[in-house]
Amino acid sequence: MQSSSADQVQGNTRMSEQGCLFIVATPIGNYKDITTRATEILQSVDAVICEEYREGSTLLKKLGIKNELILLNEHNEETQSPEIVALLEQGQSLALISDCGTPVFADPGHLLLRIVVQAGIPIVPVPGPSSIMAALSVCHFPMEQFLFGGFLPRNKKERCQELQRMRKANLPVVLMDTPYRMAALMRDVASVFGSKRQVVLACDLTLPSEHIYRGTTGAVLKQVENQKREFVLIIK
Repeated sequence: MQSSSADQVQGNTRMSEQGCLFIVATPIGNYKDITTRATEILQSVDAVICEEYREGSTLLKKLGIKNELILLNEHNEETQSPEIVALLEQGQSLALISDCGTPVFADPGHLLLRIVVQAGIPIVPVPGPSSIMAALSVCHFPMEQFLFGGFLPRNKKERCQELQRMRKANLPVVLMDTPYRMAALMRDVASVFGSKRQVVLACDLTLPSEHIYRGTTGAVLKQVENQKREFVLIIK
């Protein structure tokens, strides 16, 4: 590991004898969206905790940063989290990132944060890119309140049941899923909410292929029926 960042001050938290865990938002597609503060922290911490080695190493290379990577994902979070906390208790400061965007919200890391909080170790958010906020910012209908449905069940029956429950809330609904389930989700939304319900489908945000589809569920579905893309769906 590189030299400790114990004497550095980041935000309002001083890293001294006890370490600090930074939750660092990273680009969702366009690497130019990284913040100056995020870059400085990824450079100065003792190691970077990432979801996948390939994604983490690619990001650091793009930023010209050489640092150690620690893997933390859904497969090893239970065993890896105590080891990470031990490093923090020894005085090391670490940065947690996800494959893209803001960590933990819809990614691994909840167990780690719970243990870190129990240990009384400082946690500092380093805000930045978020696919959800980016999609909300271009939504043309009112979003003062909304229901975040996140990732729905893979099973079609269970997914439709969740959609039925969210429909009853009478609020705009924000959904996400893997690229290969985008069309399937759109079909289920059209079935539950109706083909004339207004939606915004934000695809490949910040990438050259970015496209914002607006219109009825039925009309948008026809345009993306055979596509597989990163997306955020907002249902009016």
